[in-house]
Amino acid sequence: MDYKHSLICGENITVLEKLSNNYIGKITCTYLDPPYNGGEKFKFYNDSDNHTSWLNYMRDLLSIIKPLLTKDGSIWISIDDNEMHYLKVLCDEVFGRKNFISTLVWQQRNTRENRRIFSHNHEYILVYCINKSSFKKKRNLLPSNETVNARYQNPDNDPRGKWQSVSANVQDGHAVESQFYTIIAPNGKKHNPPKGRCWVYNEERMKNEILNNNIWFGTNGNGVPRIKKFKKDAKIGLVPETLWLSSFAGTNKDAKTHLQKLNIYDKELFDTPKPEQLLRRIFEIATDEDDCILDPFAGSGTSLSVAHKLNRQYIGIERNPVSCEFINKRMNLVISGEQGGISKDINWLGGGLFQFIKSEKNL
Repeated sequence: MDYKHSLICGENITVLEKLSNNYIGKITCTYLDPPYNGGEKFKFYNDSDNHTSWLNYMRDLLSIIKPLLTKDGSIWISIDDNEMHYLKVLCDEVFGRKNFISTLVWQQRNTRENRRIFSHNHEYILVYCINKSSFKKKRNLLPSNETVNARYQNPDNDPRGKWQSVSANVQDGHAVESQFYTIIAPNGKKHNPPKGRCWVYNEERMKNEILNNNIWFGTNGNGVPRIKKFKKDAKIGLVPETLWLSSFAGTNKDAKTHLQKLNIYDKELFDTPKPEQLLRRIFEIATDEDDCILDPFAGSGTSLSVAHKLNRQYIGIERNPVSCEFINKRMNLVISGEQGGISKDINWLGGGLFQFIKSEKNL
């Protein structure tokens, strides 16, 4: 049976053990929002486990998840200061230090908290992968801003469209003899590389590039030769940064407001739900449409809602039956086209399939 648009109510390790044979190497992205082990007790779960027991549990869970990830897959784990550093060492053990990508700092709140010694305004997201070079190729860039787009112009009315120019010379530390020569521009002006540098192409290649109008000599033809890079050929975007401000990824308050407007918010269930904007950023960086996402701590269902709206496949697991019923209500609203969270930004209109499996025994 295909569970790739599902919420499964049950213990995550038990569920994953049952599913593992069918999903080895098929999960592109796993997002975890585990209990932070912060010493608090809530109505529906106890977030005050023995430290060693918590780490052992996370080790068992991560070890089951690892073989499910694709070669270019990644795992993103939300956590706070209480266990973050211990979890980092554990992830080094499970995934290998060489596969550590980054620690993201997310501004979860933008108001001051006066009850504590310090106002805690951030959490962390640990990011690991299976193979760093494969993940780098898979990783999507963020949409470019106006500054990046403004670099592309078309001063010579090239029929190929807008372009920007980049340097045609490089440092000569590893240069070969064929990279040292004089370029003769179409107007006859001669150009030699600056001291300590050489041309990026050999002479024959450079002549062909000039002939094909791929070298720019300025509007008057006397400028230093530069290479034309066309917008249509470029993978335009911004490399994700490690500091995720609330303006970029939303806050817990944003998530509460969203759920309140849907008339389904329950403080006793989720005091600090994750905002859809946060999960959108993760999934748009780590996945493409139809990729499969796993969330073994489905909680308030934010990851499932976002995955559904972004046309990703997903498997959510949640142990608390009350939370499962909450998620089921939320997903029905998503399918009917609710306009909270990221819906308006992506022009979400509803639709799609979702199945609610009420017990791991039904797998």
